[in-house]
Amino acid sequence: MDSTLSRVSADTALYAEVLDWIHTEAELLDDLREREWLETMVSRDVTYTVPLRQTVERARGRGFAEDTYHLLETYGSLSSRVARNETQYAWAEDPPSRIRHFVTNVRVRATEDPDTVKVRSNLLLHRTRQDQSVPQLLSGERVDLLRREDGRLMLLRRDVLLDLTVIRTHNLAIFF
Repeated sequence: MDSTLSRVSADTALYAEVLDWIHTEAELLDDLREREWLETMVSRDVTYTVPLRQTVERARGRGFAEDTYHLLETYGSLSSRVARNETQYAWAEDPPSRIRHFVTNVRVRATEDPDTVKVRSNLLLHRTRQDQSVPQLLSGERVDLLRREDGRLMLLRRDVLLDLTVIRTHNLAIFF
């Protein structure tokens, strides 16, 4: 639980580094520079999940399935998705979606390992496809674990906790 981890203050160099990492990631993903994102910001040990959300009573928790996912990815599967988007056979994303990542409410916590930090942030993903006049909006919380590798922060784990129980999009060929 986060309450046992010490909060990293917004006026520290570590917080500024994490915020810069988040802004850089959003820029790369918005600009469809997925290969650069994968190779410069994602650890080869990554786990990347989007668990299924359910509507449950408050007493039963937050409503996320522990064993059912919209996405359950590793570096290999993320790399395959990126490689597919680079081919002429990525019909789900050709022409590509227009995406904007709005990442806010960034909370950084130190962990027991001095090389890792836990980052919770709110995400609003604005997506338009083809000539759609109504955008798709996906909101939720990202819970990231960033680990310092060779002197720079890398994404080691990402859990995307979407607010929606039903995702009304034709595909999830996007990166949160």
